[in-house]
Amino acid sequence: MFVFSNFLNAFATLVDFVLGAYMWIIVGRAILSWVNPDPHNPIVRFLHEVTDPLLYKIRRLIPFSAIGGIDFSPMILIMAILFLRSFLVPTLQRLAFSLG
Repeated sequence: MFVFSNFLNAFATLVDFVLGAYMWIIVGRAILSWVNPDPHNPIVRFLHEVTDPLLYKIRRLIPFSAIGGIDFSPMILIMAILFLRSFLVPTLQRLAFSLG
């Protein structure tokens, strides 16, 4: 049973790392939106390709016109990531600890 416990703990650590990295990618995209970056730059294209799917889903639920033209979708996504990092990761770690 300790093998599954270690696997679950490693999975929780991986989820925490991926969510943290994705949060910083969203922050980078939000900072780039303040300037006019070259859309053909590979870094800019990467940031848009990685973040657009989730941001578009949030934008469909909360349109710009409802909030005065300000895009709050990155902030909403960051809050969702922070929730997952503070709820899901400790839950998985505690479950791994209880199994071990």
